[in-house]
Amino acid sequence: MTTFDDAVVAGVTGHMNGDHGTDNLLIVQAFAEPTATAARMVGLDSVAGDWVADVDGVEKAVKIAWPEPALDRPSIRTQVVALCMQAYDKLGIEKSEH
Repeated sequence: MTTFDDAVVAGVTGHMNGDHGTDNLLIVQAFAEPTATAARMVGLDSVAGDWVADVDGVEKAVKIAWPEPALDRPSIRTQVVALCMQAYDKLGIEKSEH
């Protein structure tokens, strides 16, 4: 497992939470907590992303594996998009542009 420096993690989580809040929720609903009503990305490494999900008013930590390892910053984006596309498929939702 590869960890990324704090600046990379902050950049990715900041972007996901600022621009892709709905995608965070769909990923969490598809792969971990179907009844979640909110989710925010809080961390990541080369094998998975970490989210906090609101489930019945309680925050729950969620770790979801990437489809393939993310070995550098560009591949993090690739894996987040792939995971999001899989979430759309699993939930039967029309895909948005990324």
